[in-house]
Amino acid sequence: MANVLFRGSTYLRWVYLLLGAALVLAFILVDTALVALVNDSALPSVPTVLLIALAVIVPPVLLGLLPAVREVEGIAVESLLGVRFEERPLGPSRTWPQRRRTALWFCLHLLTGGFVGFLSTIVFGLGAVLLVAPLRDPGRYELIPDIDYSVTGRWTDLWMPAAAVIAVVALLLLSTVIGALLAYCAPRVLGPTPAERIELLERRTATLAERNRLARELHDSVGHALSLVTLQAAAARRVLATDPAFAETALAAMETSARAALADLDHVLGLLRDDRRPGSQTAPQATLGDVDRLVEATRAGGIRVEVHRSGDLSTLPAAVSREAYRIVQEGLTNAIRHAGRPADEVEVDLALSLDAAGLLLELTNPVDLSAAPGSTTRGGRGLAGIRERVAVLRGTVEAGLVGDRWRLAVTLPVAVTTKG
Repeated sequence: MANVLFRGSTYLRWVYLLLGAALVLAFILVDTALVALVNDSALPSVPTVLLIALAVIVPPVLLGLLPAVREVEGIAVESLLGVRFEERPLGPSRTWPQRRRTALWFCLHLLTGGFVGFLSTIVFGLGAVLLVAPLRDPGRYELIPDIDYSVTGRWTDLWMPAAAVIAVVALLLLSTVIGALLAYCAPRVLGPTPAERIELLERRTATLAERNRLARELHDSVGHALSLVTLQAAAARRVLATDPAFAETALAAMETSARAALADLDHVLGLLRDDRRPGSQTAPQATLGDVDRLVEATRAGGIRVEVHRSGDLSTLPAAVSREAYRIVQEGLTNAIRHAGRPADEVEVDLALSLDAAGLLLELTNPVDLSAAPGSTTRGGRGLAGIRERVAVLRGTVEAGLVGDRWRLAVTLPVAVTTKG
């Protein structure tokens, strides 16, 4: 019991109930005026009783149906009752079932708060009288003749303050019990229903999927650009004195790669910003039509890239073409990172084939066998990101060593369309 009395939550729950009592007092003032109007109307007894009942019940129910009441009650329940909802912060009522449950909770708050407020008024009022009673004139006890009040007065001086303290303690314990019951019921009444939990989970899943997609976009675009810039900077530094023309070309390629990375970064950040205006445009995402630019930027670092195409790649759906571009970009990034040799000794073969079986992307490149992609010595998320992209499009991925070269083969099922 001592723990309950010295615990802060005891008094916070009591305050929550007193807030309900304050609301009850406000409704009593309104109901008093309404009841007076009904009594002055000289109606029969049955309609009078019905109107009085409606005057008492309807105002709190109507107030509880307001959408904002759920939000306000949620804040009060979290801060005073110590309840944590699955939906944080608890928003306003969006549906009629939520409004009905909120009205039920609001009326429950009023009933329990009014009960505890009524008891608090009695306990503290009577307690104050009992505490000051022993300080009054000792002759106050001489109400019945032939009784020795010198003894009874002393006993009265003891039990009156004790009774006041016991009454306050009992009130706090009762408030704690009622508050605990309300805290148990709050998530079930104010919180989401099973159907709403499923909807909330679906929204969270969609948000996480979008964040994961944006993380892949940043990893692929910015990671590729940084790998190219690093490679080109190293090549320019090596030949700066002997081949200024090549160094200038490498520096120009670095500038191009950095600008492309900034454009991709601006695109992703534009998707993340919540304050975008409706209809605002972000930079369009690259597709397989931009592969030549990607290959030229890679070649500028000294890497030799051979591209083989078959089929009309312009007939690909936009979503497939965008994902295929990112897969090629990540494959080239891995070729740069894991070659383990000077750039001019790296030869990359890229094959893009579109036929009735779908789109085939095949990329082979030399690899440092001591730190091959996917080994434990050098980790990364590139291959995992490729698998995630391919899984969304229901394709297949094959990645592994073939001799001394790394082979990445991706098949994306897609219906071939013809231009009319």
